[in-house]
Amino acid sequence: MSAPAEDLNSIAEDAARLRAVAQGDMHALEALFRKYQAAVFQTALGVTHDAQVAEEVLQDTFFRLYRYADRLDGSLPLAPWLYRVSINLCYNRLKGLRAWTDSFHELAERLFMPNSASPEQSAERHELQAVVQAALGALDPKHRAVLVLYYLHDYAVNEIAEITGVPEGTVKSRLFHARKLLRQHLEQRYGVADMLLPDPT
Repeated sequence: MSAPAEDLNSIAEDAARLRAVAQGDMHALEALFRKYQAAVFQTALGVTHDAQVAEEVLQDTFFRLYRYADRLDGSLPLAPWLYRVSINLCYNRLKGLRAWTDSFHELAERLFMPNSASPEQSAERHELQAVVQAALGALDPKHRAVLVLYYLHDYAVNEIAEITGVPEGTVKSRLFHARKLLRQHLEQRYGVADMLLPDPT
């Protein structure tokens, strides 16, 4: 199955910018930063749950992009490489950090609730986010990483395995463990979690 034309165009565009970055073109680096900064920051925030650390990871990720632009394969999508670098940087920083305690609104909304404007559903969404926050707080960064990549960025298990550098079986195990804990919290509060937390495919 061939890749969509827009994906191929995006890869070609990124490849041209990578070549320019390798020649020291800071405008090309800025263009790549603008294109991917939100996704990389969101990924780092999902793993570390610390906005300051996520910002540092974002900057370090693109510094590495600048350093290694001449070594990257421009025929491949750039996003998985950026996620791999950012997740590894998150792991390194989290070794000495306290556990995060902030809410995880973005992932909670994407995972569990449709868009809604009614006050009742809005209140329920915020209550559900608190439940999700408590469950996610018990997970280690490696389990949070697979949740972010699977549910937030829509990567398949085999793609997550490539990004994180672990076997597909390990990815499935981490997803299973993370979802099991989330399911327990959701079932305690809502009685059923199947409709809120779809199984990985």
